[in-house]
Amino acid sequence: MRTLNVDLADRSYPIHIGAGLLSQADLVTAHLPQKRAVIVTNETVGPLYLDALTRAFAAQDVSVVQIVIADGEAHKSWQTLNTIFDALLEHRCERRTAIVALGGGVVGDIAGFAAAVYQRGVPFVQIPTTLLAQVDSAVGGKTAINHPLGKNMIGAFYQPRVVLADTDTLRTLPKRELAAGLAEVIKYGLIRDRSFFDWLEDNLDALLAKEPSALAHAIEHSCRNKAEIVGLDERETGVRALLNFGHTFGHAIEAGTGFGTWLHGEAVAAGMVLAARLSQRMGHMEAADVARTVELLARAGLPVEAPDLGLERYLDLMGHDKKVEGGRLKFVLLDGVGSAFVGEAPQAALAAVLDRPAVHA
Repeated sequence: MRTLNVDLADRSYPIHIGAGLLSQADLVTAHLPQKRAVIVTNETVGPLYLDALTRAFAAQDVSVVQIVIADGEAHKSWQTLNTIFDALLEHRCERRTAIVALGGGVVGDIAGFAAAVYQRGVPFVQIPTTLLAQVDSAVGGKTAINHPLGKNMIGAFYQPRVVLADTDTLRTLPKRELAAGLAEVIKYGLIRDRSFFDWLEDNLDALLAKEPSALAHAIEHSCRNKAEIVGLDERETGVRALLNFGHTFGHAIEAGTGFGTWLHGEAVAAGMVLAARLSQRMGHMEAADVARTVELLARAGLPVEAPDLGLERYLDLMGHDKKVEGGRLKFVLLDGVGSAFVGEAPQAALAAVLDRPAVHA
């Protein structure tokens, strides 16, 4: 087991990464203020791991309430959130009763938002079971639900007490979900870690084959990058915005095609290509680095061409992005592989890049 720490003073918490951690419930129960917990999972993950985790908690004398929600980005909504609140109230869950998210990014986001607002905040634990969640969404305290006009527009910053990333859960991860997670892994190399990008180019085949040592290294390295950034800028007033590389375009793709049509990582991959091409057109990024970016994403099995939503539709959807300041849209751009910054883009450059998409929504 490898353990990292997210340094947020009195709200600091550990990230445990390793195989077989679901059976080590003491890693979680040590952070619970009460011998009672609510496990929120979905219809896909529940049959695989819910009973095993419940038994592990029972062995630590922790009673469990189980909540199973529908699977998929389309269900990250007010309606699903209310089903969680209904169950919490029906079981008379208290302010010291912890909510445990068992699943991927959707489960973590919606369970975390429920924890943030139920009785004005209850303890929260992340047990991510997808690569994307283990390397990104489970770390950092962003919680949210979607709105038809924009992704993650309603939410809260709310940190977990502990993150438990059991790499064994990746064995059951479908190929498409694995690729979606690799998009976020590749992102870290692009925005701040050129040597990690080089490692990914050399070891991508091992990651696609789910080799445990390669996955553990990629997860640890990604979490280390995320933890460092969150420790510096918890509420995204500065450097944390760099983690949104590709996301302004990606969130527009998700909303514009209907949530769940494209997986989050797929949309981010296509968005990173658009952002890299925009960076090149603005004179910040060399063509060779753009080509490396596209090649690695394609090798990972990710889409490298965005859907053809039309320029006006893209601009309208991106106008709801959380990085809009004073009505002006900001983008995360690259100076090259391993170096990112936030800036504005001329309308002509945006139009040229967004006229290129060839995949029909």
